Amino acid sequence: EADARIDPRPYLVSEKYDGVRAFWDGRQLRLRGGGAVKAPGWFTAPLPPQPLDGELWLARGRFDALSAIVRKEAPVDGDWRQLKYMVFELPGAAGSFAERAERLRALAARSAEGPLVAVEQQRLADRAALQRRLDEVVRAGGEGLVLHRADAPYSTGRSDVLLKLKPVQDDEAVVIGHQPGKGKYAGQLGALTVRSTEGRVFQIGSGLSDAQRADPPPLGATVTYRYRGLTPQGLPRFASLLRLREPGL
Repeated sequence: EADARIDPRPYLVSEKYDGVRAFWDGRQLRLRGGGAVKAPGWFTAPLPPQPLDGELWLARGRFDALSAIVRKEAPVDGDWRQLKYMVFELPGAAGSFAERAERLRALAARSAEGPLVAVEQQRLADRAALQRRLDEVVRAGGEGLVLHRADAPYSTGRSDVLLKLKPVQDDEAVVIGHQPGKGKYAGQLGALTVRSTEGRVFQIGSGLSDAQRADPPPLGATVTYRYRGLTPQGLPRFASLLRLREPGL
């Protein structure tokens, strides 16, 4: 995670899209977990014969609807025509990130009628410009920003060359227990007991829908939660359920 006090000048800055991560290997579109995306042939036909990394995206704040579209075994053309493939990287390509972003813009321009969109990358002059851009994206319903070192070669995995800047933080955790509800939630789920990626155990009691309280996410499910910093004990402060991550997404 980045801090808004970071100097943005060495970075290219883009919006962080709330989508389903998808990799194009030149022939097949695949999910983060490796499973094939059931996309219509016309959707993938315009994509170039080289690897791409990006997000299938519907609109800001529409992740649940997007997930339902992508999960269907038989793709529905009308649904898929609403989607864009927001691409931000050329896996394995040579050169700096700035050079790869330029090549990606050229690729997207050549397939202007298709779903491929090169994520817009910006140079920002100072911290004030970075804060203004973050405020603009969040006011419009976006999640935040991504800062990628302009001079960085291609790399995989977590790295300090790529940072996320969001007004609230989020992370993933695994459900390990269900706590019964009280009061108006009597007889339903009161809170999820989860284990974070760092192995810390805590509860998430807010952000749960009525359907999730009646039919709780199963043990072993991965959830994404939002929080605002950490307590002195290192636990997420004000943890709230954001979404249940579907297997493979």
